[in-house]
Amino acid sequence: MTQDVAVLGTGIMGSAMARNLLAAGLSTTVWDRSPDATAPLAQAGATAATSPTAAVSDARVVITMLPTAEIVDEVIFDGGVAAAFAEGTAWAQMGTIGVTQTQQAAARLSQLRPDVLYVDAPVSGSQGPAEAGKLLILASGPAAAEPVVRPTFAAIGRKTVWLGEAGQGSKLKLAVNAYMSTLIEGVAEALELAKRLGIDTSSLADAIEGGPLDAPIADAKLYKMEQSDYAPEFSRERRRIPCCPPRLSRWPRSRAGVR
Repeated sequence: MTQDVAVLGTGIMGSAMARNLLAAGLSTTVWDRSPDATAPLAQAGATAATSPTAAVSDARVVITMLPTAEIVDEVIFDGGVAAAFAEGTAWAQMGTIGVTQTQQAAARLSQLRPDVLYVDAPVSGSQGPAEAGKLLILASGPAAAEPVVRPTFAAIGRKTVWLGEAGQGSKLKLAVNAYMSTLIEGVAEALELAKRLGIDTSSLADAIEGGPLDAPIADAKLYKMEQSDYAPEFSRERRRIPCCPPRLSRWPRSRAGVR
């Protein structure tokens, strides 16, 4: 299905989304604060815009995957993007910027552009799922937005959960992150205990594999920890958003494998 989509913010997550949109045959325009970040996407078939306002001018769906609420406000409101949206555009705010900030953005847009559909749609999943088009999308917003964003979300996600008014998606993201963080902390604790007991850590993975305790995210993080691979899978700026149970703070973030 042909649909014009703009992606504002082409870091690790945004660039993966853009590539999947292109693979799905959607006309994709990209913009980033660092122009070099859009060059590989232009080579892959995307249109690289010189400004965010130019990027959104013809888009039916606009995705923002920007690192903080302050930058979202700077680009969308202070930068004139809200005024540049076409009538009926769906703005899918997909970065994790916080519940209060999400609701404030929705209210501000409603005052400025009531003809634009605001969708709060943070995602669960990091670099691997983003590249594979297997993100979990936690969407909330007006019912009229669902058919508009459906082709876009189908190209970048494995599942979309709709949750009611804008802000509900960001709330569920906090709960999902708490669940994920607890799983990953358990992996780190078990791995450290195995080491202290003199057990080969590969035996831990073998014991869990295929059983009721097995989980893809736990497998992935266990493997990364075994390899001492603590490379971030999305921007460290996102760490400003609280996501983890307080007890996790006694572990260094890289040690616990939270990405």
